Amino acid sequence: MSGGAVQLGEFLRARRARLRPEDVGLPEFPGRRRVTGLRREELAQLAGVSVSYYTRLEQGQSGNASAAILDALASALQLDEHEHEHLRRLATRRPRAEQPPQERLHPLTRDLMCAFETAPAVVLGRRTDILAWNALGHALLAGHIDRAAPDRPADRPNQARMLFLDSHTRDLYADWPRKARAVVGNLRLVAGRHPDDTLLAALIGELSMKSPEFVKLWSDHRVKPCEADAYDLHHPLVGPLTVTQQILIPARSPEHSVVVVTTPQGSSAADSLALLAQSIPAEARRSLLPVQR
Repeated sequence: MSGGAVQLGEFLRARRARLRPEDVGLPEFPGRRRVTGLRREELAQLAGVSVSYYTRLEQGQSGNASAAILDALASALQLDEHEHEHLRRLATRRPRAEQPPQERLHPLTRDLMCAFETAPAVVLGRRTDILAWNALGHALLAGHIDRAAPDRPADRPNQARMLFLDSHTRDLYADWPRKARAVVGNLRLVAGRHPDDTLLAALIGELSMKSPEFVKLWSDHRVKPCEADAYDLHHPLVGPLTVTQQILIPARSPEHSVVVVTTPQGSSAADSLALLAQSIPAEARRSLLPVQR
C-alpha cells in the first residue's frame, strides 16, 4: 500500500471523527455511540456511495476515485478548500518517485533575499529546512545557531525540528501552540503532495519519536498552508515584540517559501528590530547571506 493510500485512509477517518450526526442534519438516536463522530454508514449515505466502497477507500484498497465521488465526500465531510485539494491529491495514485536531490537556493531567490536589507527574511525548503537567512532573520529567529549552518546541507536547521525540539525556539513564541499548529498543518499539506518523500517521512518519524505534542497535532490531520500571521515574540536580546510573518513564493522555486518578518512603521516592534540590527556586527550586516557554492 502506498504512502498516499495510507494517508488517505487516515485523513478520512480523522475528518469523519470530527463530525457529529447533528452537524450534517442526521438524527441523533438515543443511546451511547460506539464511535467518535460519524459512522462509515452515515458518511457513505451522505456522499451517495456504497458502504463497502467507502470502507475500501478508508482501507486504501480502492483504485482512483472519480472527481465526482471526491467532491461528494468533501461536501459530506464539510472540508474547506485546502482540505478538499488535499483529499484529491491523496486519492490520486502516482508512480513511486525517486528521492529528489538535495534542495538548493536558486540564484534568483538569493537576489530576492538580498533586497531585504531592513526586514528579517528566511528561505524554507519544502520540508521546512532553512536554506538561507539574512543577518536580521538569523538574529531574530535563531541567533543561538551557527549563522553559516544553512550552507552545509548536513547541518541545515529545520524549522519544524527547531519548533518542537529546540528550547530557544519554543521560548521565542509567546503562543507556541498556535505556531506549532500552523507548521504541522503545512507539513500535512506537503506530505499529501509528496507521499513517498523519504526525507520528509524521516523528519515526521523523528518528531513523532521525540515529541508527544507533535504526535497529537499530526494525528489531527489539520491541513492548511502557512499564510501571513502575527506572532508575539519574547526575544532574549530585545524583549517582547509583535511581528507579522508573511510568505512569498519564488517564481523559479515554487516549493520554497521566503518568510519575511514585518512590523508597522514607527511601532515599538520596529524600534526593537532596529535595536537588534545594531547588535549585529558590521561585517555580518554587510554580508546578508553566507556564500553558497
